[in-house]
Amino acid sequence: MTNTNSRLPLFHGTGVALITPFTPDFAVDYAGWRRLLDFCIEGGVDYLVVNGTTGESPTTTADEKTELLRIAKEHVAGRVPLVYGIGSNDTAAAVEALRTTALDGIAAVLSASPAYNKPSQAGLVAHYHRLADASPVPIILYNVPGRTASNITAETTLRLAHHPNIIGIKEASGLMEQCLTIAARKPKDFLLLSGDDMLTPALIACGGEGIISVLANAFPKRFADMTRAALAGDFAAAREGLFRLLPLNPLMYEESNPVGVKAALEALGVCGAAVRLPLLEATEGLKERIRKEL
Repeated sequence: MTNTNSRLPLFHGTGVALITPFTPDFAVDYAGWRRLLDFCIEGGVDYLVVNGTTGESPTTTADEKTELLRIAKEHVAGRVPLVYGIGSNDTAAAVEALRTTALDGIAAVLSASPAYNKPSQAGLVAHYHRLADASPVPIILYNVPGRTASNITAETTLRLAHHPNIIGIKEASGLMEQCLTIAARKPKDFLLLSGDDMLTPALIACGGEGIISVLANAFPKRFADMTRAALAGDFAAAREGLFRLLPLNPLMYEESNPVGVKAALEALGVCGAAVRLPLLEATEGLKERIRKEL
């Protein structure tokens, strides 16, 4: 059984893995949060992801998560769909979060695979089946082995793709053969979304439907235009947009994500560059190189 959810087209194009702005004393900057929401929507992105790992979800409290979600739903007011991040390396804890989070008005949940405990592929299937069975909204898988220390293989993704409440995957493995295998064999109604900004046009050319992006926090229009060009088959325009962003991309990750993109947002006047420990704010040298590229 495959998913025939009519909401699938909502996730074609550019989604933004939103950062969480902080004040210089490390409180959540809710005014900056509202500015960021507007900045991304006005830049033409297709949907927003709240409480993903780029949002420093490991260091925001339960109360902060609740308030960020409440403000996002109220401030966005239906202008674009919202996706909410819920994941854990404790399956029971993730199920409880799905049960207790106010997911009304949320189009899907993005769930990163369990970190640190390195489950087997059978364990990953059991984990995601449990989440999908419990979730009141569709689940998008998130495969990011560089963060979780385990890979959701193509075979496992394809097996999970037949669960009626699992509608897609954010693929950030960087393994193009794996992505191609998914693209070649996935059900038509299963979303293959890039988790690597620079691979977006290539993945779309091979059958992907879009991206959940870090860079689009700071460059929503550039990124949305590039992705739309690729989806329209205009790969010359997509390449041109991609090559403009290429020098910026490594700077976003040089001192870990979201350190770089927050420095870019500070330079653009959207919000501050503060991050919470164990991350450190971008060094002055990195900030200067980002300003030069801007």
